[in-house]
Amino acid sequence: MLHILVVDDSLIIRKNIKKYITNLGHAIAGEAKNGSMAIEQCKELNPDLITMDITMPDMDGIEAVKQIREFNKEVNIIMVTSHGQEEMVVSALKAGAQGYLLKPINEEKLAQAIANIYEDYTQELDDELLDDEFLDD
Repeated sequence: MLHILVVDDSLIIRKNIKKYITNLGHAIAGEAKNGSMAIEQCKELNPDLITMDITMPDMDGIEAVKQIREFNKEVNIIMVTSHGQEEMVVSALKAGAQGYLLKPINEEKLAQAIANIYEDYTQELDDELLDDEFLDD
């Protein structure tokens, strides 16, 4: 189980992502509505993973990633972005993010983005699917 910090300026998107995270069996470490809050929350909560919106008021996700990398090289970060922000995604990946998700987000896309980063998570999913298959017999 991962402890995940959800960062997005949209309350609705944060709620949806949090619902997907819990449905996938992970824990919500915290949430933030801008990059500055994300940095504070990351220092305080030390999450395993952050979902980080790129475009936010106060401080965007790219700058937040740069600053988080100054004190935490271990946390994995998945950028959340809209179509048409490809250059910003490249900047975020160069700043230290491990992956990205295109909006609109759904549970399947989030699961795949996590699996792309965590090989162990992919194995857990495979094991759960196998268990489910045997239960159905």
